Amino acid sequence: MLSKSHARRFFLIATLGFSGVFLWLTVDTIRQVPARSHDENLTESVVRGKEIWESKNCMGCHTILGEGAYYAPELTRAYVRRGEPWLRAFIADPEAMYPGRRRMVKYDFTDDQITDIIAFLKWIGEIDTNGFPREPDLAPPTTGAAHAATHSGPSAPAVFKDICQACHSLSGEGGNVGPALDGIGGRFESDALRQWIADPASVKPGTTMPTLPLTDSQLTELTTFLSAQR
Repeated sequence: MLSKSHARRFFLIATLGFSGVFLWLTVDTIRQVPARSHDENLTESVVRGKEIWESKNCMGCHTILGEGAYYAPELTRAYVRRGEPWLRAFIADPEAMYPGRRRMVKYDFTDDQITDIIAFLKWIGEIDTNGFPREPDLAPPTTGAAHAATHSGPSAPAVFKDICQACHSLSGEGGNVGPALDGIGGRFESDALRQWIADPASVKPGTTMPTLPLTDSQLTELTTFLSAQR
């Protein structure tokens, strides 16, 4: 059994020791922040994007880096999962991509404001958080939308690589939110594919496939490309 003097000595040594460990960990954490957060990428556009994020109270619905609400999707890795073209189209008009299903407010952002928001999300996504938060189950398992898949037939149009591959895979590359598109041209006629791409909800009410803001030329390119996947 410890005497009072031994107990006092033990308490003081333990307190000083653990206080020293705590201070060392604090200093070490602060020292690593610039490299882990990539301070060199913290541009004025990123700062403006953060100001928009705060002024619109985006954290009232979304979560980044473990902070915020869980009413809407977690966005720490949104840029990695979706890419800039998809995010740009969605932020510009959420309802247009998911008619009748999205509750996100259409803020009527200018193109410059959307650019700033995307810059902020890109910077957030590049922070080294030691794997936190865990990647969602629907995250792209491979290289995602930023790379073209290897396949036969005509080259993939830009809209396919920029937007479609954020959700769909082809030849093993892309997202896994939607079904793989290998052989889709052998399963559907060209007209049916065009109608599905143009207005998925008219073909299958309640589908999770968004109505993409495509021009006629983009719609034709996608239809031709997918029809060749057999």
